[in-house]
Amino acid sequence: MTKTTKNTKKTGDLGEHIAQKYLVEHGFSIIAVNFWQKWGEIDIIARKDNIGHFIEVKTVSYETKDILENTLISASWRPEEQVTDRKLHQIYKALETWISSTDYQGDWQIGVIGVRMVPRETYATVNFIENVVK
Repeated sequence: MTKTTKNTKKTGDLGEHIAQKYLVEHGFSIIAVNFWQKWGEIDIIARKDNIGHFIEVKTVSYETKDILENTLISASWRPEEQVTDRKLHQIYKALETWISSTDYQGDWQIGVIGVRMVPRETYATVNFIENVVK
């Protein structure tokens, strides 16, 4: 594993942890994390108000809080925009497997969480987009 790959994985893992904390603080129960199948992965499976939420997390790291805030002001690139139709299809296939293997019977939706963080300053912003697939 290269240094860049290690840093990317470390950033992604930290972003998923931040997303989980955000969800719990907003009344969600975390059911599973990193549900993996060869045809797709779901970063977080959570539940709130009898709805299952299958969530993809996308994270980007910044050097300073000022740089992060300037990108927010300029409405530049957002990490959550990296969830492609192909990725949504993979999530859907994985959630079908999870639903059938757990005999889940409730409503569900796919969501995306974009995390922008400054690890050295212990600062992050979270953008949760619910129900991205109708």
